[in-house]
Amino acid sequence: MTKTAWVFPGQGSQAAGMGMDLLDLPEGKARFDQANAILGWSVVEICQSEEDKLSRTLYTQPCLYVVETILADWLKECGHQPDFVAGHSLGEYAALYTAGVFSFDDGLRLIKRRAELMDSASDGMMAALLGFDRDQLAEQLQQTPDAVLANDNNAGQVVISGTPAAVEAIIGSVKAKKAVKLNVSGAFHSPLMATAAAAFQKELDTVPFSTAQVPVLSNVDPTPATDAQVLKDRLNRQMTGTVRWREISLRMPEEGIERVIEVGPGKVLTGIIKRTSPNLILENIGSLADLPPAS
Repeated sequence: MTKTAWVFPGQGSQAAGMGMDLLDLPEGKARFDQANAILGWSVVEICQSEEDKLSRTLYTQPCLYVVETILADWLKECGHQPDFVAGHSLGEYAALYTAGVFSFDDGLRLIKRRAELMDSASDGMMAALLGFDRDQLAEQLQQTPDAVLANDNNAGQVVISGTPAAVEAIIGSVKAKKAVKLNVSGAFHSPLMATAAAAFQKELDTVPFSTAQVPVLSNVDPTPATDAQVLKDRLNRQMTGTVRWREISLRMPEEGIERVIEVGPGKVLTGIIKRTSPNLILENIGSLADLPPAS
């Protein structure tokens, strides 16, 4: 049997119209209705709205979680099961749900609060660097206390986060093929999110976590874990910690994983993983049409 990991994308993978084919499934429609009752707004309406509205953190995060969990549940209905799961930033919540760590409702309540807190974070800036010198970046980050490595995606793509002055200083001092300032409300995955993380922890403390049914590779610690308290602690640190996706991509072949299925809209993670672990078989499940036949 081929060892398979399911991975779930985060913000940046959303697209207008995503998940609308899932309304053809009775289970999908029921899940959308369930989400509306928790959120107080319609996921279907937001997914069909203008791109700028869907891309607002407040809406993006719950919408992606709902679409990704419906796809994961339907994959299981078709007889497929992962051997490992992982999710990029927001995607870690869909991964934990898929591993049976918490219920759909509890996960969505966490996402709702996370999205509210992150949407209201007004301090800070984030920027993506592509084609850069990693040693030079590490040196500059060491010399710039108000900027950190937020997303270590692969050898040629990272995101830095921090105060606007610090991020601008890094962009100005590190040679890169491309530097792109991200359209986000705050310095996500940095110490500047400490206040939001403390507020989020109160919500997290109310949610019971169960032992994962399959190992989870977490953003802040890419070693496989199933222990409920370990997974909760890792999730608690995620808002201020680095997304260590390059290490997750390296870890998967070490664990004997041969195949990776990206569950959710787009192919962002597929492209990122390919650069780090080119021998993995990479597949995408972004819609009903992509679902493999029942096994």
